[in-house]
Amino acid sequence: MDPKTLDQLIDAVSRPAGLCFADGLAVLDPQKTSLLTCLSAAGHFREKHFARTVTVHILNNVQNGLCPEDCRYCAQSRSSSAPIETYPMKPAAEILAEAKAAYEQGAHRYCMVFSGTGPSDSRIETISRIVEDIKARYPIEVCVSPGVITEAHARTLKAAGLDRLNHNLNTTERFYSAICSTHSYQDRVATLQAAKKAGLAVCSGVIIGMGETEHDVVEMALRLREFQAESIPVNFYIPLPGAAIKTASGLTPEYCLRVLCLFRLINPQAEIRMAAGRELHLRSLEALGLYAANSLFLQGYLNARGTADTRTLQMIKDAGFTILSEVPLDQLLSGQPAVEKQALKTLNELRPCNLS
Repeated sequence: MDPKTLDQLIDAVSRPAGLCFADGLAVLDPQKTSLLTCLSAAGHFREKHFARTVTVHILNNVQNGLCPEDCRYCAQSRSSSAPIETYPMKPAAEILAEAKAAYEQGAHRYCMVFSGTGPSDSRIETISRIVEDIKARYPIEVCVSPGVITEAHARTLKAAGLDRLNHNLNTTERFYSAICSTHSYQDRVATLQAAKKAGLAVCSGVIIGMGETEHDVVEMALRLREFQAESIPVNFYIPLPGAAIKTASGLTPEYCLRVLCLFRLINPQAEIRMAAGRELHLRSLEALGLYAANSLFLQGYLNARGTADTRTLQMIKDAGFTILSEVPLDQLLSGQPAVEKQALKTLNELRPCNLS
């Protein structure tokens, strides 16, 4: 089969049914679609729906560790021996202070993440009060990742002013038992359905590089299209010391870019987030990810550090984008050098093979 052209790919995405499974596989295959064609097609739809803006998110790991689940990818799970810092839910004042800091650092959305299977009724009431306080004080969107919840819980959070609920599918139903045994794929689906029924926007993403196949990756993107997920964080697996899954499989910079393009082309109107692992796996091609993704995290992830905020913000500016924020990008970068200070080479560097 001849490689797909840019026009063919754009036409396939523009059909009422959207990109099909076979075309999705072609996006991941260098023999069937060039990387430049994938990026150009993804960039076409990214710019159509999001112009040149990047939405910045900051995570608050509100409760760390102490989790009874055995998710093999997670440093916080009972299956992990990762030497993480564990603590119960932070006090409300601390959470509010972090929300203020997130707003001042240019975040459009503040994301609160809780470890554990799911919240009690009293925990939902506490979260709801915190959401109300944040929304009353700061012009920032709020997302909560509380674990497995009911429709009643979702309605309580919606009434409090929550903008978006996160619950990742992570992988496919076929592969789910390979990464977790203490809850099912269907448990995750039920939480997303509860959020949708309550009128909440849904953030649901994936983790790439845990041993899934390319067929699984395409199926994840199509499943999230069925859910009409408004936000899709695409995580590239970070094998933290002590996690049960020891290595990330198949994650070259080119493949990661193709995955981001795939999720954009199958979900052209969704917020596609270049999430955990972007620095580790995209490496020197990281800025190209912004031609498919329109969103990223500052300040790292749940237990893994990211690169410095100024480096990420400068990358956004250098690539010709701006951020969706009350705080201008140039203001956030003010006082920061645009390039590293240069030093003259020493004699040894100039004459490394000098034999005299």
